[in-house]
Parts: sequence; C-alpha cells; structure tokens
Amino acid sequence: MFRKFGLSMFSRRRFLGDALAAMGAASASGLTTRVLASEKMIKIGFLAPLTGPVAAWGKPGLDGCQIWAEWINAAGGVKLADGNYTVEFVGYDNEYDPAKARTGATKLVREDGVKFIMMLGGDTWPGAQPVADKTGMLFSTLLPSDLGPDTGTLLAPAEVHPIYNVTGVEWLAENKPDLKTAVMCAQDDALGLPSVATYLAAFEAAGIEMQDAPLLFDPATTDFAPVVTKLLSTNPQIVCLDTCYSDYVHPIAEQLFQQGYEGQIISCTADFYDQMIEKTSVEFMEGFVFQFPDFDDPALNADGINFANPNKFFEEYNKRHPGEWGAVSWEYAAIMDLWKAAAEKAGSAEPDAVLAAMKEGGKGLHAFGEADWWGKDLFGIDNALVGNWPVVVIEGGKARIKGFKSIPEWYAKHGDLLKKHMAAYGQMWDQRA
Repeated sequence: MFRKFGLSMFSRRRFLGDALAAMGAASASGLTTRVLASEKMIKIGFLAPLTGPVAAWGKPGLDGCQIWAEWINAAGGVKLADGNYTVEFVGYDNEYDPAKARTGATKLVREDGVKFIMMLGGDTWPGAQPVADKTGMLFSTLLPSDLGPDTGTLLAPAEVHPIYNVTGVEWLAENKPDLKTAVMCAQDDALGLPSVATYLAAFEAAGIEMQDAPLLFDPATTDFAPVVTKLLSTNPQIVCLDTCYSDYVHPIAEQLFQQGYEGQIISCTADFYDQMIEKTSVEFMEGFVFQFPDFDDPALNADGINFANPNKFFEEYNKRHPGEWGAVSWEYAAIMDLWKAAAEKAGSAEPDAVLAAMKEGGKGLHAFGEADWWGKDLFGIDNALVGNWPVVVIEGGKARIKGFKSIPEWYAKHGDLLKKHMAAYGQMWDQRA
C-alpha cells in the first residue's frame, strides 16, 4: 500500500521514527498529540465486542488502534486536501449482538459523525448492514464471509477468515507428511461454520482423512470434557480446533492435556497461548500450529512486510496491556494504514472517495505483502484483500513464523473443493443471501 502511494519501506520506517520522536517531544512539552497535529479531527467508529465471550477479538484491536492514533497524530495526522486532521476512535460495544450492532452503527453515523466503521463482523454484520445500505458508510470486517454482491461498502482488508486457514494445513502436510488422520470441533455459529468448511477442504486437498464429521457444539457450552472425549475416541493424529473463541480453545487444550493427548494440534488462533502453556506444559504445546504471529517475530522485519515497525508496536502494546496481545491486536491498526493511505490519495475522508482510492488498480499492500482485491468467485464481490498469510508454530514456548504461504495459489488449485464444502454447510454467498 505505501509503495503504491509513493512511500517506500525505508520512508515508512523513517516516518515511524519521526512519529516516536514527536511523541517524546509532545510529552516533554506537555502538549497533546492532537494539538501537535492540528485542530481538525476525523472520527473513526470501532463497532465490535468489547465485553463478553468474543471480546478477545474486539477490545485488543481498539487498544492497538489507540497506539496507532497516537503515532499518526504525533507525526502530523492525516494529510488531506484541506489540511491535516487528527484521528480519534469512537468505540461502541456491540457485545456480539446484531441488534446492538445496528444501534451502535446508527449512533456512530448519526451522532458521532464518523467517516469509517471497523467491525469484527460475523453474527453482528446483518444488524449493521441496513445502516450501511441507507447511509453509504464505509465498513470493514475481519470476516469476508460477510461479503456478498449487495455489500458494496463493506471491505475485508486485513484478514480473509477463514480462507487463510488452508495455509496452516498445507504447511503441516508438507512438514509432517506422516500425519494422515484428523478430527475437528467448532462452535455452531457464523464464525465456526465457514471455518469448518475451509478446514475440510484443506484436509481433503492435503490427503488427510477426517475420521468423523466435525463436532459442532453449542456456543453456550462450558464443559468441554465430553467434547474432548468424543474427539479422542478415534485416536486421531491431528486435532483441529477450527476458529474456536479463546474461551473455548483454552479449556479444550487443557482437556486434551488432562486426557493424555500427545498428537498434533492445529487451530486458527492461539490467543494468550502463554496461559495455555501454564495450564498444560511447554512440551504439550510444542508444535501447536496456528495463524497469528507475535509482532516481535524477526520474520516481520523482512522486505515486503507492510506494517510499520512491528517490533516496536508489539513492545508498546505489551507495555500498556501486558498479557493481552492476541489475534486482532494489530489487525484493526493495519486496516487503518490502508484507510489513511487511501484518504490521503483521495484528499478526502469521505467514504466513497476512500473506497475508490483504496481499490484503485485492484491491488493493495496487505500487512504481509502485495495482495489482490478478490472474492467474486467465492463471496460474490471483489472486496477482500487476499495474498500471503503466515503459518505460526509454538516452539520452546514461543510463537514463531515458519513461513508465508499464498492463499491465491492454493485457491487456484483447490477452489472447487472449497466451494463444494462451503456449499455443503450453506456458506456460499448465494445460500447466505
């Protein structure tokens, strides 16, 4: 994205250095970062679960955005045609409830005057969509399964959940070819079902046998001992935790440990994995495969990474919010990088102008490399930014990126397989519509 808009990787890192220096000067002089940038302000809506069982995919993202805003404001803000603007985030806790998402979207647009609204998506998007349709507001989601031909102002610019999960299975098949059998569990909801379909396609493409149908549990489940007992009844080599919420991944992992499982575990996320290690052991968690890195990872300092100074961001985040780094801590901030670059190119923060600038040319620089605006074949609209995604493995108690794999390359080979499984679970865009 920054090369596209005339900012090199070197310039991005120099820009961050200037921003940090400005923050230090602001602190020393007693000035706020908002005053340093300008008196003009752009408000950005953050409409996500900030409390409740899904809060781990909302609140850490807002915390990361606050760091992003401080750095950007300290460096002069967002530079538009009529001057510089600071950025302020307005949070609204939708508690992962569609009705509250609609109320929140209406408030953010009508009362707060936001120019862009970021969401987790999933079950809450149907609540917000009527507001998007009526107002033309630009929204983002972390779940491209929300997309459809009628969601023209909804973008999935940070992650392509659940399609990136194929990369973990592909890596596992290449690096541990002796593993040939798997079982899977997931909560029965808008996050779990498309992910189940994706993992099924990935396992089939890799030649790994599913020993039983995916075990779908009620999202209200609190006792996971019977779930794990059922999973282990076929003596699988791989246990897949799909896109289970962290409130499920932790007790499932603990039950796998207590019930003596010694095989491979693969999951979309492993938020707060240090807590899982404390409840199990370093040896038990060794080799756990998932999809979200710690941003102190040396691999994120390579050319082509489009997140400014990830190591410093990780350090600052953990200083402010120790023990709270998770899958979404960086994602909403990465979306804001894309939004800022597009707004500055357009010279305007108006939703239609930013949308046009962001999608111009059909490509953008995603956090993990150049990516394509894609998705019509699967989602009915090319509003998902798709490219490479990291495969992360826990080694010696620490998450490490083992490589970046291409989602488009996998889809070019196995797209029909994915659509077959998506259709079987009613997750194709025309079925959801």
